[in-house]
Amino acid sequence: MAINQKSLSFALLLAVSMAATMVNAQNPIIKHMYTADPSARVWDDGRIYLYPSTDIAPNRGCDLMDQYHVFSSDDMVNWTDHGEILRASDVSWGRPEGGFMWAPDCIYKDGTYYYYFPHPSDTKWDSSWKIGVATSTSPTSNFKVIGYMKGLDPLIDPNILKDDDGTFYFYHGGGGVCKGGKLKDNMIEIDGEMKPMEGLVDFHEATWVFKRKGTYYLTYADNHSDATGDNRLCYATSNNPLGPWTYKGIYMDPTDSYCAHGSVVEYKGKWYQFYFDSSISKNDWLRSSCVDELKFNKDGSIQKVIATKEGVKAVKGKKKSKK
Repeated sequence: MAINQKSLSFALLLAVSMAATMVNAQNPIIKHMYTADPSARVWDDGRIYLYPSTDIAPNRGCDLMDQYHVFSSDDMVNWTDHGEILRASDVSWGRPEGGFMWAPDCIYKDGTYYYYFPHPSDTKWDSSWKIGVATSTSPTSNFKVIGYMKGLDPLIDPNILKDDDGTFYFYHGGGGVCKGGKLKDNMIEIDGEMKPMEGLVDFHEATWVFKRKGTYYLTYADNHSDATGDNRLCYATSNNPLGPWTYKGIYMDPTDSYCAHGSVVEYKGKWYQFYFDSSISKNDWLRSSCVDELKFNKDGSIQKVIATKEGVKAVKGKKKSKK
């Protein structure tokens, strides 16, 4: 049977066009530098922002991490590096030797972006952790350190939740301890006392709290208790932002990296799990940020997240409000 050349050309053009629109994120999503501990936030400009920590090559372990960049996207596929926003030398009260700028988070309130980061204040880094706070009127630049949160235990991994009523809650944890408390209006002090987050099973670090359909979810990394010795991501739920929590199990298995730390965010009608792996470097401490879709069952439980190389498809949609 003869082939119609015009029909064949049209079919080929259609196939190319469809391929061009079905763009995937291609994990890792950031390839020109090493990033870990990605905290994802959505602001009013309709873009999604990523605030990760930075692994420094050549690898010298997590003690060398001394700077932060910020990235953003409007489609989950094409990411812009807005450059460095903070480094250890900007912290006047920080460890003299620098380094140890670990997993951060960022939140918006009344025209100001508040950037929370863990950093030691002494050469003996493991017992001198502070949660520093830097502020800016831009989500991508001009952050200035305004101090650190007083009266906290020396823990890491800050995380902020803005509840539906506009109340802000602060969480941090590490070494098996997870605590949370209500923030004062100044966003740098705790209103009352920090409370242990009760009900968590095998908690190690990497607290991330979000709310969906009236239920609070607390995700975290466990204590390397599986057969490979690598962190898994677990979660618990509650009807109260400060618990007590009900353990729901493991929802993401280890990647090829020794530890685990991620964030969960809704963007343009879909939910996403940000995490990292070591697929580019093949080194536990030279990590790369990734993202895959996160889905829920009808009862609100989280379906198992499977790390993929394809990543997520490009998305379009309406702007979301500040979270």
